[in-house]
Amino acid sequence: MLFLTAIAPSIALLYYFYKRDKYEKEPRRLLARAFFIGCISVIPVVIVEMQLNLFERPGDNFITAGYTAFIVAGLVEESFKYLAFYFYIWRHTEFDEMYDGIVYCVFISLGFATVENIGYVVGSGFSTALVRAMTAIPAHALFGVVMGYYLGIAKFISLNVRAKYMKLGFFIPILLHGVYDFILFSQKFYLLVIFIPYMLYLWRRGLRHVDELVEASPYKSEK
Repeated sequence: MLFLTAIAPSIALLYYFYKRDKYEKEPRRLLARAFFIGCISVIPVVIVEMQLNLFERPGDNFITAGYTAFIVAGLVEESFKYLAFYFYIWRHTEFDEMYDGIVYCVFISLGFATVENIGYVVGSGFSTALVRAMTAIPAHALFGVVMGYYLGIAKFISLNVRAKYMKLGFFIPILLHGVYDFILFSQKFYLLVIFIPYMLYLWRRGLRHVDELVEASPYKSEK
């Protein structure tokens, strides 16, 4: 039951972003591959984070909270998601419209988030599952949306500005992820009060990106 509780939020989000691809669905086998790549990316992430994690309690002060949030968590986790997308999806022939960037990045991100969530939930129980179902799992999906938004544009934009969008697809998710974790790691009430508004901002931004790229599909006129 704990296992099912841990994976249920990811399944719901995977289905949602898959269904939003209303003009040209991606092959399920490739989506499963992207999800699996996200799952196994947990292994190198954990190894690197263990080497970089210098502080036992990230909320001791702003410096330790910031380092843990932006470097240990944000930089490491989003970097491996980015590399997974670049090496396994970027050159694939099925990556043939901008929204595909969002779909595959979300599947990779939720693969990572699912394995991470299983560890947390099995160790801490249903209360943790409930909280993370509304916070951490959607956050990982939305970081994936932002990454996929910029990489989706980068794939089909002119070469002279492609590097700009590739960089945005790398750095913006790290920044958003870092801010998310910094709010939590700081353990400061005056920062925690902005957590819910920040989650709403992530959702609003993410859904705006989704709508924009879905409607930019070259297959739209065929439907």
